[in-house]
Amino acid sequence: MSISQITPQWYQDNQNHLMWEIKRIKKRLESFIEGKQYTQEFPDHISAENFSHSQTFTSALEQLCYIFKLSEFERDILLLCAGIELDGSFPGLCAQVTGNREYTYPTFSLALSTLEKPNWGILTPDATLRRSHLIEIGAGSSLTHSPLRIDERILHYLTGNQYLDQRLSQISLPLNIQENLVKSHLQIAVEMAQIWCLESQTGQTLPVLQLSGKDNASQRAIAFICCNKINLSTYIISVELLPTDARGLNLIKSLWEREYVLNPTAILLEIDGWDNGDVKQLVAINYLIENIQIPIIILTQERRSQRNRNLITFDVDSPTTEEQRSLWLDNLDALNINLDTPDDSINFLTSHFNLSAPAIRTTLLKANLKNQENGYQQGAKQSQTIDSHLTLGNLWEVCRTQARPRLDELAQPMETKAGWDDLVLPFEQKQVLQQAANQIRQRTKVYQEWGFAGKSKRGLGISALFAGASGTGKTMAAEILAQELKLDLYRIDLSAVVSKYIGETEKNLGKVFDAAETGGVILLFDEADALFGKRSEVKDSHDRHANMEVAYLLQRMEAYPGLSIMTTNLKGSIDQAFLRRIRFIVQFSFPDKSQRAEIWQRVFPKSTPTKDLDESKLARLNVSGGNIRNIAINAAFIAAEAGQSISMEHILQSAKSEYMKMERPLTDIEVRGWV
Repeated sequence: MSISQITPQWYQDNQNHLMWEIKRIKKRLESFIEGKQYTQEFPDHISAENFSHSQTFTSALEQLCYIFKLSEFERDILLLCAGIELDGSFPGLCAQVTGNREYTYPTFSLALSTLEKPNWGILTPDATLRRSHLIEIGAGSSLTHSPLRIDERILHYLTGNQYLDQRLSQISLPLNIQENLVKSHLQIAVEMAQIWCLESQTGQTLPVLQLSGKDNASQRAIAFICCNKINLSTYIISVELLPTDARGLNLIKSLWEREYVLNPTAILLEIDGWDNGDVKQLVAINYLIENIQIPIIILTQERRSQRNRNLITFDVDSPTTEEQRSLWLDNLDALNINLDTPDDSINFLTSHFNLSAPAIRTTLLKANLKNQENGYQQGAKQSQTIDSHLTLGNLWEVCRTQARPRLDELAQPMETKAGWDDLVLPFEQKQVLQQAANQIRQRTKVYQEWGFAGKSKRGLGISALFAGASGTGKTMAAEILAQELKLDLYRIDLSAVVSKYIGETEKNLGKVFDAAETGGVILLFDEADALFGKRSEVKDSHDRHANMEVAYLLQRMEAYPGLSIMTTNLKGSIDQAFLRRIRFIVQFSFPDKSQRAEIWQRVFPKSTPTKDLDESKLARLNVSGGNIRNIAINAAFIAAEAGQSISMEHILQSAKSEYMKMERPLTDIEVRGWV
C-alpha cells in the first residue's frame, strides 16, 4: 500500500473494513462471556453492500496480513490489540473474560482462550508478531499473562496513515532533492537502479551500493534519483547516531526491515565524519551494512572495502568543466539573472572554482541577493524593481566564499593586502612571479580550449618553489599572488601534517588537497624543508616511507588544479629529481644596499609621521626585508610612546633591540652619522 494509493474513498472504505473486523473480535469476546457459540455475521449498521470499493480494493489489514504472511490467529491478535486503542468497550470486555477487573488489556492467555485456531507457536520471539515488532509485550508475571499492545506504527498503518516510526525518525532524515542531475551523474543513478532491479528478480539479497568521492551534495542527489526511479522512499542516516549496543542495534535493524516492507524504503549511510577511534561504532556500522535486509547506499569519501556482502562502488567526480558551464547557464535562465558576457565570465569561473550543482545555484542566489541589497543601499526604493544584473566581480567574491575549504587544524587562512609595489625583487624574479599568475589566469584556455588536458592529466598542476633566507619576501610574494588573482591563501601547518606514523602524513596531505580543490585556493607549504629533503638511500622501512611521503605530495601537487607554493631556506637540500617536477623556482636573494634603501622607502605607511629619515643611511643596516619591517614597527611604537614623529633616533633604538635578538653586534659603520 503506497501513499499514492490512499484516496479519500479508499480511506473511508478502509476505516469501515477495519471497524467491522474489530467488531467481529468484539462479538467473539461477548460470546465467550455469555458462554454462547460465536457465529460470524456483519454488525447491524454495516453490511457488505456498504463498501463502495471495487473488487480490486485491498484494505490495510489485508495488505499487512499478506506482507507478513499472518495466520488467522495472528491477525485476530492484532485486531484484539487494535480494539483496545479504537473501541472504548474493549478494556471492560477483557476484564470480564479474565474475571479480574484489573486485567483491562489483552494477553496471550486471553487470545488462546477466545480466538479461533489458537497456536502456541506464535508466542515465540522468532514468530512474526514479535520478530517484526507488530506487537509489544509489557511486564507481567508470566509470558501468557503479560499485557499485549499493538505497535504504534502498525496501528497507524491499519488506519491508513503512513509515517516513519519515531525510533527511526530520531536517527534519520527524509531526503528529497528537486534538482536535475548532470549527465555523468545521471548515468551513475541509472546504473545503480538497474543493478537493484536485476538483483531483485533473482531473489537474492540486494548488493550494497557505494558512492565514493568528495562531492557529498552530488552523492546525495545521485542516491535520491536512483531510489526515486524504482519508487523507494529515501532516508539518510549519520553513523554517529547509530546505537552501539547489540539490543539497540538489532532493534533499529528490525524496524528498518519492517519499514521496507510497509513502505518500500532505502537508507543512505553517511560514513564520513565518524570517530575512527570508536571501535564499538565501527562494529555497529559493519554489522548494519552486512546484515540489514533492505536497500542500502553508502556515501563516503574513501572507499569501504568489501567484506562478506556484495559491494558495488561508483566513483562520483565533480561535474566536468562542460557540465559546470551548462549548470551556470541553466541556473541563470531559471533564476532570470543577466550576466555580463556570460560565456567568457562562466569560462573564467569554471577555470578557478570546481562547484557542484547545488553550490552553483546557491552562489547565484547569494550574488543576486547581495546585488539587490546594494541597489537598495544606493537609493532605490523598496517598491522599485532592482534589475537582476550581475557582473563577474559580483559572482567572483561569492564563489570564493561558497568554495572556501574547511581545512580545520591543518591550515590557516592568510590575509592578503600586499601589492607588487611592496615587493622589492630583481626584475627577473618578478617576471617569474608574473608568469605564474598568468598561467593561473589562462589555464582554461590552454588546458581545455587548446587541448593540452586531453593528452594527459599528469603535470597540469601549477607549482612554485620560493627559496631564500628568512625575511627575504617569500611569504609576501605568495600574498601578492593571492591578491593579484583574488584567491584565498592558506598556509599549511606542517607540524600538524607530518606524522611519525606510517601513512598518516599522506592522509593529512590528502585532506588538504581534497578540501582545497573545490575553491582554487593557493596552498602555501611554508618552510617545506621537512618534506623536501634529499631523497635518502633506502636502508629500512622508515627511509622508504619518507620517500613515499614526498612522492605522494608531488603527485598531488601535479594534479592540483590551483597553485601550490613551497618555501625553503635551503634550496640545496632539495633533491634535483623533485626540483624537476616544480614548474616555477624563484630565488629570493639577500637584498643589497640599493634594495634595502628601496625597502626603507616603502616600509612606512603614508599616514605614518616621520622626520628627517635618510634611507641611504638606513640601508647600511645589513638585514633582510623582514628585519627591516620589525625595526620599523618597533620604532613606530617607541615614537608613539614619546609623542613624536619617527626619527633616526627611534630607528637606532629599535635596531639595537633587533640586533640583540639576532645575536649580532650593531657595528659603527652601519649607524655612523645617524644621530
